[in-house]
Amino acid sequence: MNDVQKFEERSTLPAPQEQGSISLVQMAMQRGYDPEFISKMMDLQERNDAKIAKQAYVKAMSEFKANLPPVLKDKKNKQYDSMYASEAALMDVINPELSKYGLSASFSFPETEGNILKVTSTITHKDGHSESVTLPGPIDTSGSKNPLQQVKSTVTYLRKATIEAITGIATADPKADDDGNTSGQVEYINDQQYGSIIDMMNEADADEGKFLEYLKIESIEKMPLNKFNMAVKALEAKLAKK
Repeated sequence: MNDVQKFEERSTLPAPQEQGSISLVQMAMQRGYDPEFISKMMDLQERNDAKIAKQAYVKAMSEFKANLPPVLKDKKNKQYDSMYASEAALMDVINPELSKYGLSASFSFPETEGNILKVTSTITHKDGHSESVTLPGPIDTSGSKNPLQQVKSTVTYLRKATIEAITGIATADPKADDDGNTSGQVEYINDQQYGSIIDMMNEADADEGKFLEYLKIESIEKMPLNKFNMAVKALEAKLAKK
């Protein structure tokens, strides 16, 4: 009979999921088991804890997404004459809702690769499991922004896009209920969003024809805003398979 079998026979501890993360290891040490066996027990416990933490995360996110409140568009883009939700409006809704389910959101420090910025949004559960979404985007040189404003604009946009992607939350016009249309006119993605989609398509080696067919649109330039998250998620899935 090996050490593991002896340990299992002699142990009166409850099932691993009912214990603290080091209880089995403490018992093994107290009973004089060799270091190699204790190391195996630590690995077993860590895997078990990680599995339980992920299950808790999935359950919490499912409950969060089942009760998603709308985020109202509170700012106007003068260049495109369209409404959008600011980062403040987005996070003021998301943060309190996440906390109800033991979840929290955080953002990485932006990474740069030439003229491309990358931002990562991470959702973490109180039990330790976390999942992230990363999006790249070209630095926003539109308008008359100075270099710092260009970077800030890009980071703000990417923070919003990644948190929307990972939470599945949507924004709504307070004066309309037509799924992204206002006064009969479709709201399209802006230059920043277009650039992000093109970059992701290139990175994923996506077939533009098939991608347009999947989204049921005529061109990337004229992508309706309400198709943007769908496009991002599809490209993320393709990138994940590379």
